[in-house]
Amino acid sequence: MTSQSRRSLLAVLGLAAVVVVIDVATKVWAENQLQNQPPMQVLGEWLQFTFTRNPGAAFSLGSDFTGLFTIAAVIVSVVAIWFARRVVSGWWLVALGLLLGGAVGNLVDRVTQPPGFGVGEVRDFIQVPNWPVFNVADMAVVGSALLIVVLSLLGIPATEQQADEDAEEPSAEVSPVTGNSDD
Repeated sequence: MTSQSRRSLLAVLGLAAVVVVIDVATKVWAENQLQNQPPMQVLGEWLQFTFTRNPGAAFSLGSDFTGLFTIAAVIVSVVAIWFARRVVSGWWLVALGLLLGGAVGNLVDRVTQPPGFGVGEVRDFIQVPNWPVFNVADMAVVGSALLIVVLSLLGIPATEQQADEDAEEPSAEVSPVTGNSDD
């Protein structure tokens, strides 16, 4: 592993660790302070804290497939770690760190919370109008997804290989004979 690969991996793992620590700490706080309590208004109706357990994904969809969400989180985590070694763009490292941290944050609940290992319910507590209750890990995953879309739309390469391929793509070539482009 090159020193660049090592630095990239450590950056992603470091950011992911920060996300996981914040996620788990806020979930423990929420469970201890909010469980069996009415919603705590933080900014009136616009932001409330209310504790809930979610066996599924967003909007509690797929609650019968909790085990599949666990497997998906493991796969996303492994792919993020594998890909992180190749990434040289700082923004792509941030995106991967957020993705990995969010996946692992919810994976912690899937393996430690009732009803049991691999099928545990995710602890959610942040509520805004017209949206399902969510947590810090969910915010990291969504933030990562948005960042990945923006980076992709802006054409910012994640790896040196992508940057080299982008540089090698020929633009409209001009004929040396006629001076016209091939288009």
